[in-house]
Parts: sequence; structure tokens; C-alpha cells
Amino acid sequence: MKYAGIDEYLKGKPGVTKDLQKDWNWMRYQVGAKMFAAVCMDSDGNPYYITLKLDPMEGDFLRKQYEDIIPGYYMNKTHWNSIRADGEVPGDLLKDLLDKAYEIVLGSLSKKT
Repeated sequence: MKYAGIDEYLKGKPGVTKDLQKDWNWMRYQVGAKMFAAVCMDSDGNPYYITLKLDPMEGDFLRKQYEDIIPGYYMNKTHWNSIRADGEVPGDLLKDLLDKAYEIVLGSLSKKT
């Protein structure tokens, strides 16, 4: 995968948990038991998409700017976007988008959570 270090980066955020969704072969990253990002893997365990939640307008804008960003793979096409793991999206932009995905889901949690 082109984007090394994603796992450590995401696990370093407060309250993040990680699990394997076996049926889909996805590594899911959650905060407050709500997914904000996933690394989708093929049958050999190689990542092929990084899926994350974004504001619909921003996601639409980015899909027009980068051919390696597509509507969410097996997800709601309005709120979720997938980035090809071997694509040409700059690493700094990917980290920024992962931060935004985390903040979107974190902001949707109740104060108690």
C-alpha cells in the first residue's frame, strides 16, 4: 500500500478502536462504536481502498479533483468516499481527510459517549 503508517496514525487518535469485519475483509476504525474509516482488503490481505466519511459537498468536490477518489465502495455514496490505496492522492491530503472523518463521527456522538 502506498500510504504506509495509516494504522498507527488512526490508532493514535483518542478513543479509536480497530477491528476486522471478516465478512467484508475490512479493517474498521471506530470512535464511540461508530465507524469513520476502513481499509478494504482483497482476498490476499492487500489493501485496495481506504474508505472514509466526509461532508457530502467536500466528498463531491474531491471526487471531481482526483480520479482515485470514488463514491464509497459498498457504502452510502453521499457520505462515504473511497480512495485507491495505490492511487495518486497526496499523503498529506489523505491524513487531512482521515482527520475530518474522525471529527465528523466524534462530533455526532452524545456527550455521555
